[in-house]
Amino acid sequence: MDRIRRTGLKWLGAMLGAVAAPAWAQSVAEQVSALEKKDRKAVPLPKVGSVFALPPTVELLDGKTLHTQDWAGKVIVLEYWATWCPFCARQMPHVDALYKKEHSRGLEVLALSIDKRPSDIAPFLKSRNYTFPVAWLSPALAKVLPKPAGLPVTLVIGRDGRVKMADSGELFAEDIAGIAKFL
Repeated sequence: MDRIRRTGLKWLGAMLGAVAAPAWAQSVAEQVSALEKKDRKAVPLPKVGSVFALPPTVELLDGKTLHTQDWAGKVIVLEYWATWCPFCARQMPHVDALYKKEHSRGLEVLALSIDKRPSDIAPFLKSRNYTFPVAWLSPALAKVLPKPAGLPVTLVIGRDGRVKMADSGELFAEDIAGIAKFL
């Protein structure tokens, strides 16, 4: 399934780059091409059952600092995404709905945007009213939390600090809702 999703992403990039497209479409095609180049060197998805360590702190886009020790004993959804990714755009509302529904039961979400500039992210988030914490995957943060190949990438870390789920490519509403089983 991941291969099919990546093929769709390549097709989208090729189509956007091949037509006389507006500047935003050419930008998307360029970013897809850059992502494909990065993905050739990307780390593999972590193995289910492996220990996954978060850095002690993460700077969020809203200016706050996330102290990950505050999330000890919680289920964490780590979501790599981008504002220009159509698969991410379809998946993110489901992630937000899950966060709103299950946050009180111990679910946390950390969305890591791979956009080139953090200034591109805030307007996107504001227009959609997402409620989960979001950070920009800066080069420094990428050294600690390197992005696996594909987009979006969804990792679920259990209360025990071990990877419960690792998926690259778009997840659908029922897939996202199914993350609640790890609570």
